[in-house]
Amino acid sequence: MGELQFLGPALKGFGLGAGLIIAIGAQNAYVLRQGIRREHVLLIATICFLCDATLISIGAAGFGYLVSGVPSLERIAAWGGAAFLAAYGLRAFYAAFKPGSLDAGNDSGEAQRAGSAWAAAGVTLALSLLNPHVYLNTVVLLGSIAGQFQGIERVWFAIGAVIASAVWFYGLGLGARWLAPLFRKPMAWRVLDLLIGCVMWAIAASLVLPEFT
Repeated sequence: MGELQFLGPALKGFGLGAGLIIAIGAQNAYVLRQGIRREHVLLIATICFLCDATLISIGAAGFGYLVSGVPSLERIAAWGGAAFLAAYGLRAFYAAFKPGSLDAGNDSGEAQRAGSAWAAAGVTLALSLLNPHVYLNTVVLLGSIAGQFQGIERVWFAIGAVIASAVWFYGLGLGARWLAPLFRKPMAWRVLDLLIGCVMWAIAASLVLPEFT
């Protein structure tokens, strides 16, 4: 009976967490692209998951109420995140005009790609932590809803949301390889990079437009 009592909060946390995470965003677009290229997939998925798990835990612990009460902090984060996303979007548009094809059967580039693990980790951290929407979803929104539960039920709610994050990021990164045959064609990369650039710029605009309204 005790396990069933905690099942409700855990399922609610899983459902809400999945609903907030599974969206076409900057972070997910990057995980998808790297998954298709098979470059540092586990590293990137793990960083995304750990960032999410940490922020969800902070929100469930009650920090969400504090963040929502500091408008200046949200404004600074919005402009910083918008600047980064705009720059990354520009890079994606540039790549769209010089698309490459994926040779999944060629392992000769693995040694060269291994040296860019730090760069991949840096981009992943930036996309995970410089987007204010991430804090709004995990710390503020999930944190506020977690506050409706008490004691161990709140813990199970957070666990459910964390599990949703793990399932999504590892599933997206590792499952993207099934799309590799499609991306042997340069045109497919051109379309993906154009889509990523549009997503980056749309999110950047959504962060700063409220400042002018």
